[in-house]
Amino acid sequence: MRETTCCFTGHRILGDDFKKENLRKAIQDMIDKGVTIFVAGGALGFDTEAALEVLRARKKGAKIQLHLYIPCKNQAEKWSFYQKWIWKKILKSADYVDMPDYDYYNGCMKVRNYKLVDASAYCIAYFDGSIKSGTGQTFRYAQRSGLEIVNLCTVPWEN
Repeated sequence: MRETTCCFTGHRILGDDFKKENLRKAIQDMIDKGVTIFVAGGALGFDTEAALEVLRARKKGAKIQLHLYIPCKNQAEKWSFYQKWIWKKILKSADYVDMPDYDYYNGCMKVRNYKLVDASAYCIAYFDGSIKSGTGQTFRYAQRSGLEIVNLCTVPWEN
């Protein structure tokens, strides 16, 4: 299953360079490579955009699945009404949801991020190079794990 799975990792705040059509194309490119399962972490920003694009592609006839790996049961607790509404819509439409029965704890995001990578052979990212971020941690883990990575962020990296 891993060889036909692609995960997403990206920032919660998307820059001016983020284009949905680039995400749509990256997803289609993965489908053309034989990817049938896309996994997302259910966070705001890039995760939400990616999940919505997978659902759109599936609605248009793509034979793909959306799997969600949620880090904790109260992930959306502090989100706005609209953000929660979208999140619940995505959860309801997903083919599989891995949601633990525990509340947030320091480290649960890392556990979720590593699960995303461990399940995948590919990764579509929106990573601006920021060292101290969950996206950065996930991106580097995906690199170390040998995933084929497509980074949609065009902001120059500051390393």
